Amino acid sequence: MKTIIVFYDSLNKRYLPPYNSCCGTVAPNFTRLAEHSAMFQNSYVGSMPCIPARRELHTGRCNFLHREWGPLEVFDDSMPELLKKNGVYTHLISDHLHYWEDGGSTYHTRYSSWEIVRGQEGDHWKGEVEAPAIPPVVKIPTMQNGTGVSKHWRYDWVNRQYIKEEKDFPQTRCFDLGCEFIEKNRDQDNWLLHLETFDPHEPFYVPDEYLDFYPEDYQGSHFDWPSGKTTEDESQIAHCRRAYQALVTMCDRNLGRVLDLMDRYDMWKDTMLIVGTDHGFLLGEHGYWGKNQMPYYNENANTPLFIWDPRSRMKGVVRNALVQMIDWAPTILDYYHIPIPADMQGKSLEQTIKTDEAVREYALFGMFGGHVNITDGRYVYMRAPDPDKEDELYNYTLALQHMNERFSVEELENMTLREPFSFTKNCRVLRIKAENKFRMSPFGSLLFDVEKDPGQLSPVEDEKIAKRMIRAMREEMNKNDCPQEQFERLGM
Repeated sequence: MKTIIVFYDSLNKRYLPPYNSCCGTVAPNFTRLAEHSAMFQNSYVGSMPCIPARRELHTGRCNFLHREWGPLEVFDDSMPELLKKNGVYTHLISDHLHYWEDGGSTYHTRYSSWEIVRGQEGDHWKGEVEAPAIPPVVKIPTMQNGTGVSKHWRYDWVNRQYIKEEKDFPQTRCFDLGCEFIEKNRDQDNWLLHLETFDPHEPFYVPDEYLDFYPEDYQGSHFDWPSGKTTEDESQIAHCRRAYQALVTMCDRNLGRVLDLMDRYDMWKDTMLIVGTDHGFLLGEHGYWGKNQMPYYNENANTPLFIWDPRSRMKGVVRNALVQMIDWAPTILDYYHIPIPADMQGKSLEQTIKTDEAVREYALFGMFGGHVNITDGRYVYMRAPDPDKEDELYNYTLALQHMNERFSVEELENMTLREPFSFTKNCRVLRIKAENKFRMSPFGSLLFDVEKDPGQLSPVEDEKIAKRMIRAMREEMNKNDCPQEQFERLGM
């Protein structure tokens, strides 16, 4: 029994031919994958963005209501670690720079072994004191909260000096290592390979070979790192989308390398394959680029997911059941006949892959401090914070690290100790006032019928449906042992 996870970052399903035949993206291997797996139409995010999503991948439970971006907690169940403790060898290959920042520092060490590839985005990699030469650009990216220049901007331009040919690109090097692992271990039993690339996350820096798939006549300034509101003209927007598509094509080519090995060595008979992403990416829809600064529309929230399960051997099938990333860990543990911890909220998808059996009626998702969202697969309800209570936000944690810095002494001066949550293994946790980095109250609460309005362009005014979704949201938050102030922030 073997498992391969191929994990992308910021992969928008609407730019993949199996999900959108009119997208124009050159991605034959995603089509090939869809023909050899179960393709999920209603896969939704949970806790956003990158590292909170990876905490869900490990723990099988929603975490965005209790703390912001941060490390695995001492009480967290980690799927790769549970596999390791039960005799399954686990290996992580990643160029995802956030793993080697403060807020991601406890994830890679849960595996039996790991390999890291440097140089993505603004990874603080090469040491150059002199400022790099930067060409004229359409837009300088801001921080994720929309304020100030991105901390990664300078470092990215340093890194690009060392990433020129396709073999130099971090994505290529990740898949080189992944293929090496598969070649070396294909005849061994009981292992999991987590092969992860930061692509197609911004910036959309890609070898020219892939840009050639999308010819254009653009004469403007450099633009491959979008952020914030779409203030650009149509030619600039089209140019940036072209770069994203080119990067997806590169992702597709490397996916094909894994599929080729599975074909060559007949690994389909005993190897589970999961291909997915942490979230999507807005490419100008709703007047925004990226994520976090706006509601989590379906371009971000409704994600691509493909699973091949050698037990069921279901290929070329479409599944409509409502699934989330919290289901990945239980599915993998179940595959290896390892008991699923009681604190995992996700469900094994074995029967869903076979018969489209439902594992939930509603999916809760969101970002710490943002909207709390819920969907039943047809309706999406986004609950905005009360403007007067939006800042009533607390971290519950024993891991005192933010995304890329430690908690400050000032933050800890007024911390208190709280009684255990249902999932903290009888550990009391620190309650620390959090800074609200994202203002969602101006957007208000929103209800969409995505069956009739897949672009979520026209909010629905339906009191009966809204009440049902609010009731379901309250129930799901209670199942998550949500802090009381979260209900109060939402006016619930």
